[in-house]
Amino acid sequence: MAKRKFIYDPETLSYKQVESSSKAWIMVFLAGLIVGVLAIIILLSSPNGYFQTPREKNLIRENENLKLNYSILDKKLQKIQLVLNDIKQRDNNIYRTIFEADPISDDVRQGGYGGVDLYKNLEGKPDAELIKNSMSEAEKIEKELVVQSKSFDEVVKLAKNKEKMLAHLPAIQPVENKDLKRMASGYGWRIHPILKTRRFHYGMDFTAKTGTPIYATADGIVKHAGWKANGFGKHVVINHGFGYETLYGHMSKVAVKNGQKVKRGQVIGYVGNTGLSAGPHCHYEVHVNGKKVNPINFYYNDLTPEMYARLRKMAKEENQSLD
Repeated sequence: MAKRKFIYDPETLSYKQVESSSKAWIMVFLAGLIVGVLAIIILLSSPNGYFQTPREKNLIRENENLKLNYSILDKKLQKIQLVLNDIKQRDNNIYRTIFEADPISDDVRQGGYGGVDLYKNLEGKPDAELIKNSMSEAEKIEKELVVQSKSFDEVVKLAKNKEKMLAHLPAIQPVENKDLKRMASGYGWRIHPILKTRRFHYGMDFTAKTGTPIYATADGIVKHAGWKANGFGKHVVINHGFGYETLYGHMSKVAVKNGQKVKRGQVIGYVGNTGLSAGPHCHYEVHVNGKKVNPINFYYNDLTPEMYARLRKMAKEENQSLD
């Protein structure tokens, strides 16, 4: 038996029975339907398809913080890379140049990158690319820092040996030439006095009387002393270390022996006219790491700036060499 409902009528001060109708039932049904639809919409609009628990909200918040931290880390790594790039430039162009050491190539500095994918286990995980980029950049910086650290170890070693190194660098003229009148021909294209052809002259010629002393221009060990069929007649080659060698040609007499240690300013021979030569003189060459370079750059110990400027100007004149 259906329950009957009553409402109180304040006017008559009595209860009246409520008559149910189909319209009322429809309204109740619609209200329930609307509530159900709204509930479904709210559920579907939720990130996880349902209402978030406090723990889930905390996890989502932590993930957002991690994303932010990785973004900040990435910016910091970029700044560190800029500083490291600046250090590399200083190392190659200042520190290593001062000590005349070869710069470190980019291939060496960046060696070991790539290859096996160390981050394969991150594939498919949320924000994997962000994490991978940050870790890869950190690894790159770490490897570059290892190379840079080794480079600085080498620079420190070079600095400690600087005094010794300076003693082994050619720094004076091979013959006494205070008035600068003995420099006959410089480095560059010249007319050969014997062959009468235009050839490149890889040294400087200093004229002097036969028997004039020839001096070692830096400390070193005699690599060759005597005659050799290369056009220089009796000549001396000194290995100074650090990649430097000097050659003194056309001697009348050699005053040192192979393997002998010599000091800067020590007499190693005497001016002559042996070999392919047009007159008594000393042909002088400077070699750096096997390359013949202009000796004019190696007279800083016995010339004033004014004298050096004059000698440099004279050496540039394209005239006839003596060998």
